[in-house]
Amino acid sequence: MSFVKVISIIRPEKLENVESILKKLNVPGISVFHIKGYGEYENFFRHDHKVEHLQLEVYIGKNRGTEIAESIMEAAYTGCEGDGIVTIMPVDSVYHIRSRKKCSDDVC
Repeated sequence: MSFVKVISIIRPEKLENVESILKKLNVPGISVFHIKGYGEYENFFRHDHKVEHLQLEVYIGKNRGTEIAESIMEAAYTGCEGDGIVTIMPVDSVYHIRSRKKCSDDVC
């Protein structure tokens, strides 16, 4: 099976919405990181102009990547600048460290 990594940068207050939809879609797991930066939206009241967001990573079968990305966008949407971004990147292989087995098909 081909895998993708769906990476999203979202507002912290939208995490609960995103987690809820990903659970309903039976996403097997996510990683969440606290990050700071700026892009379209800058916080001009801070000396470094950075805003705090969360970065989420989901490893999923290629056939579900677009579905997951669209669901994250729906759950994280506010319509304001700084809502974030979602990317889909190809992944060559996924392995479980404990079992040292390569994930294939629907087994991961």
